[in-house]
This record gives sequence, C-alpha cells and structure tokens, in this order.
Amino acid sequence: MELRISGPLVLLFLAALEGESRYFEVRGVGKEEEEEPVLMLRSEWKRELAEGQLYRRSLRCIDMLSIDGHFTFTADQPQLHCATFFIGDPQEIITLDFDFINIDCQGGDFLKVFDGWILKGEKFPSSLDHPLSTLERYIDFCEVGQIKSAIRSSQNVAMIFFRIHDPGNGFALTVKKKPNLFPCNVISQTPVGRFTMVIPHQHRNCSFSIIYPVMIKISDLMLGHLNGLQLKKPSSGCGGVGDFVELLGGNGLDPSKMFPLADLCHSFHGPAQMKVGCDNTVLRMVSSGKHINRVTFEYHQLEQHELEVREENSLEEFCLSSV
Repeated sequence: MELRISGPLVLLFLAALEGESRYFEVRGVGKEEEEEPVLMLRSEWKRELAEGQLYRRSLRCIDMLSIDGHFTFTADQPQLHCATFFIGDPQEIITLDFDFINIDCQGGDFLKVFDGWILKGEKFPSSLDHPLSTLERYIDFCEVGQIKSAIRSSQNVAMIFFRIHDPGNGFALTVKKKPNLFPCNVISQTPVGRFTMVIPHQHRNCSFSIIYPVMIKISDLMLGHLNGLQLKKPSSGCGGVGDFVELLGGNGLDPSKMFPLADLCHSFHGPAQMKVGCDNTVLRMVSSGKHINRVTFEYHQLEQHELEVREENSLEEFCLSSV
C-alpha cells in the first residue's frame, strides 16, 4: 500500500513541534532536500518479506513509517530538530518498544513520544477528543521516572521527536501494530477509502481525518433517532441532540480548530454526498453513550478539474484559497 501525502502536509512535517509551545524548523534546505520527504513517503511502504523476517533500516531526521520493523537512529552530526511520524491502518494501534536509548539529557538532548500527532501547534486527536490529558500524552525519556520501554498509542498515529548533539549517540526501537476492535480517532493514510465508525454505548467523541480535498459520501448513519441532514449556519446546529455527526474542514490538523460545514443530527440511509476543497476534511461523531452509533462513508481525493467545478451541494469555497 502506497501512502500519498499532499504538499501541504509535507510542509507541516517540516514544522513539527518540539514540545507543547516550542517549534522546530528546518533551516537552510534547498529544493531537493525539501522534496526528500515526498520521495521517502512514496518509496517506503509495505514490502514482501520472508515469513518471520523483520524489516530493518535507519531513521532519517524527518521520517515517516507505516510498516512494522526495527529502526535505529545514530547521529552523524548534531541533529537538533528531528521527528518520526508513525501511522497504521484505521483498525490498528501502534506499539513502540525502545531497545536502547543513548542520549545526553544533561547536555541538552531529548527524546519524547507523543500519543497522536502534533504539528504547527495543532494536535490530533484534539484535546477535546482524546481520553488522556495533553500532559499525559507525552512521555519524556529525560524525565525522572520516565523509563518505560514499551509504549502503546490510543489510535493509528503516534510520533517521536528528538534532539541529539553528539555524533554516535542515538536510539533503537521496534515498531509493531496491534488490532483495534473499535477504532475511534483515525488519520487516513490513503486518498481513497471506505470506513464504518462504531461507538458502542460509549460517551466519547471520534474523528476520522482525511488529509486531502475530498468528495465524501455518507451512505448510512444510525444515531437512534429520526431522519435529516442540515447544512450548518452560524446559529444552527444539532441543538440539544446528544448524538450527532459533524463535517469539518480546514488547513490544519486539530478538528477543534476547523470550520464546521454540516451537521448530521438524525439517522438516515444515504447517500449524502459533499465536496470539500480543504487540505484536511474531518468526519467527527459525538456520542452521549446512550446509543450504539454508527456511520458508514467513502471518500476519494478530488482532482483539480473537480475542484474547479462548482455544484449546488459543493462546500469547497471555504478552502479554495489554499488549493
């Protein structure tokens, strides 16, 4: 499976966060270096390996992984602004097992794990939707007591970010995926897909993020009450309805900072089809825990000619300036 990442997201990778309020920047890179993440993302993916064989390779300073394997990073020069992004299939969570860590915390090195992705100050899942507080989502290997080696994500994405000054220092980790029976927050790694989100009597909010301008078609929505689809206006919404689905669009990562495009307040059998020209489209389900809520949808990345054609039910004008 090949992961195709749009240009805007690659730029986000190059501005990933060092911590909660500090950013790292990639300085002094030319056009060829700027394109390296794209080349890496398109050439990495799932390979045919002999049964039982573990995939191995070294990590880059800026890297992204969608496959299981054993990965090492050894600094050949001071590496001050590095991050690795991990992504699995929607029905997977990620486990990171650190085999060894050799960094100089007293000298300014650090190695941190974040449960989710954090880019340009925006988090996925958002703080509103994650079961842990923002502080609990970080594991800092330089803090006293933070010595656990195996870490499990809450969703199909996770990341590490690190700074290493001395050549020869580094770390090694093993990445594995585990099944997730009821995936909640998901970033899609493909520009085309179909997914059913189920929240079984749980009081939680779940978001499915698609990092492309897309056509999204909702074919079935079960919320435990009646029919209807309502385009959102500033004063409208689902009112006191405790279970609903909303469609969001924006150019960042955090669903809580995105523009609300439509509310789906009641059950229906579709299709309900919408075109969204944003860099990121999110389908978010809010659940009170009183019902088994389910939504089935499919999506595909919009081609340029589709973005240029306006239709009555088209919502891409909210984001056309970024396309």
